[in-house]
Amino acid sequence: MKDILKKLPKIELHCHLDGSVRPETMYELLLEEGEDMEDISLEQFEKMAKVVDECNSLVEYLERFSYPLKVMQRKENIERITYELLEDLSKQNVKYVEIRFAPFLFMEKGLSFDESVESVLKGMERAKGDFNILSNAILVCMRHENVEKSIELVEKGEKFLGKGVVAVDLAGAEEGFPPENHKEAFDLAYKKGYNITVHAGETGRHENIAKSIELLHAERIGHGIAAIKSPEVMELIKNKNIFLEMCPISNLQTKAVELLDEYPIKEFLDNDILVTVNTDNTTVSNTSLDKEYELLIDGLGFSIEDIIKLIKNSTEATFLPKEEKAYLKRIIENGLENLKSS
Repeated sequence: MKDILKKLPKIELHCHLDGSVRPETMYELLLEEGEDMEDISLEQFEKMAKVVDECNSLVEYLERFSYPLKVMQRKENIERITYELLEDLSKQNVKYVEIRFAPFLFMEKGLSFDESVESVLKGMERAKGDFNILSNAILVCMRHENVEKSIELVEKGEKFLGKGVVAVDLAGAEEGFPPENHKEAFDLAYKKGYNITVHAGETGRHENIAKSIELLHAERIGHGIAAIKSPEVMELIKNKNIFLEMCPISNLQTKAVELLDEYPIKEFLDNDILVTVNTDNTTVSNTSLDKEYELLIDGLGFSIEDIIKLIKNSTEATFLPKEEKAYLKRIIENGLENLKSS
């Protein structure tokens, strides 16, 4: 089974760049930045940077992000980290990935908005040439920031649309920061031609999912677990062909659900909701798409056919123009055919 999963052609749609930095790269760059790491070995640091065993809450989970953000304030570091992530994903037979990041988080030591975005795009372009992996970027607005900051991101990011940037996202703690706070920014993004995905319903509020679709023009929902609490929200998702970007291992670690048996992915699929499966943060969650698929097979009784359905859903969910999506479909179909024949 593991061999089959390894050979499956894959698509990753919900992957945060700052949560997916190689630990050894982080360690090296932290030393270069003058961080006091002399008494910490690489093995010890890995345990600090990843959720290795148990995590008690989303707050504890988010603490891991302090390390990568310290080293993602230089152009060369951002480009390297992007390139290395795509190298790692290519080795897992990922054919296409949409990498998301919040440019303003990389600007604490003087980088401009354009420099932070261009550094990611350069890493993506280099990786495409070296590893034959396709990728695009999603720019992230942060919930806790004011709407003017989100408007600024939408306006400054516009020049990169069609040049590596395909969408805008809203992320961060849901509690206290409802989607409507950023409506003006997402109305603007919609008018400018951005695709839109929104983190919603990760921590229990199903109404945030409906608001994200109806007020923020979301075509995809990050996580969306809480939809299971509302038949009306499930019907809305289904009727509008909204894709859910689900991240099982991350959701268990952050206690979005306490037990795997409570995870509603099978109910969503049985109700013809368009589910995709992703990693969220490959390093922080210590995961890969293979691990996510294994969890579904071993813990929830998914078949290989179910996994292939998820991959095909991901192909449809990509924020790619029609011709590029057709090209990706051929790559996935050829990969599946080769797997069958072997």
